[in-house]
Amino acid sequence: MVHQLSVEEFLTKAETLPVIDVRSPGEYDHAHIPGAVSIPLFDNDERAQVGTKYKNAGKDAAVILGLELVGPKLAGFAKQSKKINPQSKEVLVHCWRGGMRSGSFAWLLDTAGLTASTLIGGYKAYRNTVLTAFSEPRNLIILGGKTGSGKTDILKELARQGEQIIDLEGLAHHKGSSYGGIGQLPQPATEQYENQLFATWRNLDRNRRIWLEDESRNVGSCFIPMPLWQQMRVAPVAFVDVPKVIRINRLVAEYGAIDHGLLMEATERIRKRLGGKATKDALEALTHHDYATVTDLTLDYYDKAYLHGLSQRDPSRIHPLEIKEDNPAESAKRLIDWADTL
Repeated sequence: MVHQLSVEEFLTKAETLPVIDVRSPGEYDHAHIPGAVSIPLFDNDERAQVGTKYKNAGKDAAVILGLELVGPKLAGFAKQSKKINPQSKEVLVHCWRGGMRSGSFAWLLDTAGLTASTLIGGYKAYRNTVLTAFSEPRNLIILGGKTGSGKTDILKELARQGEQIIDLEGLAHHKGSSYGGIGQLPQPATEQYENQLFATWRNLDRNRRIWLEDESRNVGSCFIPMPLWQQMRVAPVAFVDVPKVIRINRLVAEYGAIDHGLLMEATERIRKRLGGKATKDALEALTHHDYATVTDLTLDYYDKAYLHGLSQRDPSRIHPLEIKEDNPAESAKRLIDWADTL
């Protein structure tokens, strides 16, 4: 028997059961519930054919065409689905609206001896839940600091020492600057980024603080959901004030082994903001493998940009923490001690 589940019930079960997304490959590739497995009822072309038939000849004709297209695939669907969870033979299924695609697929699996549950309202209902979730007030603390301050490493240390974090850059596969995508995996679509953020957000303890890095609204090509961004902008900021020399050394160690061509391209991308002379000097330094000079020149721009953004916040919510050595574990401990006094 096919069961229908609310979004919350569906996601709770998804913590222990596999999720089958029966939407087309194009829909799945754009964005999906994290961890879902794609077993499309129709491929991209077939979905377009059924949609055109529905538009031109009505629902009944579209259903008949759909049955003709799906018929030869039924045994394959059942075999694929059984392999996903051979022990309990229980799975979760969803489509776009929670209609015929998921209902038909779940019926097939039920007939084949599996237990299948569908998502009421489908992926659309899930997305509505995602988009509203970030409006829920949370106790956020923003980890601020100029480029090269080691914020990501400090954030990871905070997690190791028992704190709750959201790694905005890690989920976006981007470190925020013009150089931030070098060596990273391809960025997800913003919709998928939101889905990944939500997967983290819903599993955090609502009664405990959450640390996030200070970011622009966009992390590369991914955009932080507006309700979360608005909460971040009014949250207290722990500003780690790290000497420039330490930041230069850290960035040289991080980017010094990267392909020269990629560094040149990244520098060219900020030519207008960096200025003609600084860009020329930075590119020339790159040709001589003088990474410290390149870093020094580009930090002048990034420091000004960061401090401008920081100036838009309430000064009383900014709490400087002077850091004199590159020791993320010690910095994290000091931040926790400070946060405990809030």
